[in-house]
Amino acid sequence: MKILSLFDGISIAQQAFKELGFEVEYYASEIDKQAISITQKNHPNTEQLGDVKEIDTSNGYLHYGKGKLAETDIYFLIGGSPCQDLSIAKNKREGLNGKRSGLFWDYVRILKDLKPKYFVLENVASMPKEAKQTITETLWDIEPIMINASLVSAQNRKRLFWVGKLADKRHIGHWDSADYEKVNISQPHDEGILLKDILETEVDEKYFLNNDRIKYVLNRPKQYAVKINPEKTNTLRTNYGNASANETYVTQRVGQIGKGGQGDRIYSPEGKSVGLSALGGGRRAKMGLYAVGITKGGTFGNRKTIRSDKAYCLAANPSSDGLPMTEINNTIIRKLTPIECERLQSLPDNYTEGISNTQKYKTLGNGFNCAVIKHIIKSIL
Repeated sequence: MKILSLFDGISIAQQAFKELGFEVEYYASEIDKQAISITQKNHPNTEQLGDVKEIDTSNGYLHYGKGKLAETDIYFLIGGSPCQDLSIAKNKREGLNGKRSGLFWDYVRILKDLKPKYFVLENVASMPKEAKQTITETLWDIEPIMINASLVSAQNRKRLFWVGKLADKRHIGHWDSADYEKVNISQPHDEGILLKDILETEVDEKYFLNNDRIKYVLNRPKQYAVKINPEKTNTLRTNYGNASANETYVTQRVGQIGKGGQGDRIYSPEGKSVGLSALGGGRRAKMGLYAVGITKGGTFGNRKTIRSDKAYCLAANPSSDGLPMTEINNTIIRKLTPIECERLQSLPDNYTEGISNTQKYKTLGNGFNCAVIKHIIKSIL
């Protein structure tokens, strides 16, 4: 089977095909050198095509190789066009006219030129209504399905998927026009996976807030202190176990540092993680911090690694000004490790081995959830 993946990233789609047992010829368009290195490590036979803008699809064939002299047809097209200009996380969204999200039109160009049997387009669920409508109208009025990766992983990650099948009965390629019809995709089965289920047991201390940092946080003036809202913890997993397509899993946010920017929000491992972001590394991490209880007899300070159990231990006590304050009892706060983030994307451990942690967080944040893509592929083929 011949697959073309646009905006391929670290080739999570290829990993999905591989885990399902398909033998594929895989062509990838990607410009991030770090991401490409991970793809070639895991899938060395990948044919890298470079910039999507420079892909030659003349005469209904994909041209590749030295001088683009080789050519092939494509059976399955998949891609998640960049979302930076569509995401609600960006204040001034330029939409489909933006420099990055405007690459959607290159996806459309290639789709119409190659006319594969199937296509899958992915993007953020938080895009403006107008952008969603434009994409749908462009793709033969095929309505997307919203799938939250929380059904098949420990991560809240809502994404839209437009899935189409070639309606024309003639052989793929070699004609001027083609119509596509919607492929109906069901919601994945709820696997019941929580963050605590994917946490590593032995974690390097560099991922934790140290004791001095925790004491500093707790002793700061009230307006900057760690605050938690016990009412939010009481609503955790409200829909867990019987969520329908229209219901949302609750991320268990139990506290915050200072004003509570995304990187300073504290979550419980008893719920789901926030969605991974391409900006997930460093002090300005977008994936938040997590309260992880220490096992009986556990210590933190002089050891290189820390053994943590799967439960948190935070207690809320109201302060004199009425704001709920936190008391930390045998609890440590840390960010997620790269391996844990790989697990959030339903990938094998050490899939991104070979690049820096910062690049691991970035490339993982840009990728698909592998289990979601496997579900879609199984629904199509």
